[in-house]
Amino acid sequence: MEHLSYAYGTNHFESDPELQAALKHFWPEHSTHWAHLSQFGALAGKELYEAAYHIDHEAPPVLVAHNLDGERVDRVRLSPTERQALADTAWILSPPYHNDSWLYHYALLYLLADPGLGCVLTITTQTALALHKYANEHIPNAAGIKESLLTGRAWGGTWMTESQGGSDLGANETSAQPVGDVWHLTGDKYFASGAGLTDYAITTARPQGAPAGPKGLALFLLPRLNRQGTLNYHVRRLKDKSATRAVPSGEVELNQSEAYLLGEANLGIYYTLENLTESRLANSVVAMGIGKKAHLEVLSRVIHRQSFGHPLQHHPLIRRDLTDLAVRSAAGLALTFYGAQKFDASFEDRPPYPKRYHLTRLVTHLAKSRTAEHGAAMTAMAMELFGGLGFLEEYGVARWHREALITPIWEGPSNIQALDFLETISRHHAHEAFLTEMVPMLEHAATPDAHVARTVLEKTLEDLSRLHGREAEWHAKQTLTRIADATQVALLYDMATDQGDRYARLAELYARHFLHHEEYPYDVDQDPTIWEGVVE
Repeated sequence: MEHLSYAYGTNHFESDPELQAALKHFWPEHSTHWAHLSQFGALAGKELYEAAYHIDHEAPPVLVAHNLDGERVDRVRLSPTERQALADTAWILSPPYHNDSWLYHYALLYLLADPGLGCVLTITTQTALALHKYANEHIPNAAGIKESLLTGRAWGGTWMTESQGGSDLGANETSAQPVGDVWHLTGDKYFASGAGLTDYAITTARPQGAPAGPKGLALFLLPRLNRQGTLNYHVRRLKDKSATRAVPSGEVELNQSEAYLLGEANLGIYYTLENLTESRLANSVVAMGIGKKAHLEVLSRVIHRQSFGHPLQHHPLIRRDLTDLAVRSAAGLALTFYGAQKFDASFEDRPPYPKRYHLTRLVTHLAKSRTAEHGAAMTAMAMELFGGLGFLEEYGVARWHREALITPIWEGPSNIQALDFLETISRHHAHEAFLTEMVPMLEHAATPDAHVARTVLEKTLEDLSRLHGREAEWHAKQTLTRIADATQVALLYDMATDQGDRYARLAELYARHFLHHEEYPYDVDQDPTIWEGVVE
């Protein structure tokens, strides 16, 4: 692997001062976990780095439909490499449920970065979260199931998507019929992550008599085996995907499958949105983690490779590209861990929700949408900086762009993020609490770019307040992007208060490029410290 990747064999935590700065700023308790993060950074840079490459190229999961006796089992066969990788990462699952911080969990996911392995972990934590908050006395051994999920002895799944609706959950047709203490579910789940691996899934279905649309959906726990110990659903097939191959994604058929109601039936869509908030933040950290994996490859490439008689890093256009990578990396991480901080404070909230919950949702939509764009742009730039080698699958950098392209799609594409963001403002007025946090950060910075960012925040939200219905939807995505960009400027300035002037400079560069839509200034060419990691 050392012949295929510059970043292989390095400690990905110690090589990432941006992550360290974000954790120091947003997570006051970080110091007690520093040694563990460093240990995991070494694992992420070697054994897990190699395992993810091997699974993607040579050893994806394989569906086994029948056992030797001809019985349907619909179980995936994992390579020994993937089984070991999951064993090595299973401890990522438990910190938030054992009086630890979600920021720790998300920092570990960021270092892992592989979205296939990360998806297996995330859908498992989502299943555990639903049990943690909404298990009732009708679920046998709910506490034991939760503990098995949090220790990697069982794997979870989140099966919401159906072919006729996609992101429109309100179009779901899976039905639910109560039969004693269980429910029978009938329908198809078209994109079921973890299919064939999952032991317990959470899934949506519509109880008989419930209204149409999203508010008619209830949330259920669906075991792989029914009470008779036989297979509770069938996996029709696994999807042939361009990336995220470590997670088996398939189509699941439910035919009077036994399931257990979680919480109250009429609140299922709200429980589902709670779970999506967790996974959307996971999507954000993985998007930025993928971007950083490509970034690490580039930082070594520009030192080792020469063109026109000089190392790549000496050429002005290369330095300009390095500036863009550094600015996106720092800004996206700031937004992501700000969202994680909000989630850490609100993840126990239940209906009727307090204001802080809706603020968490607003920030999560900003983070999920914008970091996916950052990750895709960073990995595309990395491929370009490697030239022809960047397009060859045998080398390490090519895969990261394929992996990054799922992050704008998973957990709701940018259009869905924009619509849900709009709902947090129009219905819950979450922007009011949001502005009370952002404006002081920008006032304290007291720079022309901070003033511009504040103007963007206030004017964009004011303009949005004048729009209604379809016109508001038309502008929602552009509005989200403008708000997300101004927010990243504010957060970078805030980081400068305890992480140094470099972050004030990054805030100015982000404002210049993404709010003013101007080129990065040439004087950055004289300040390579902005690139963090380039050795002159």
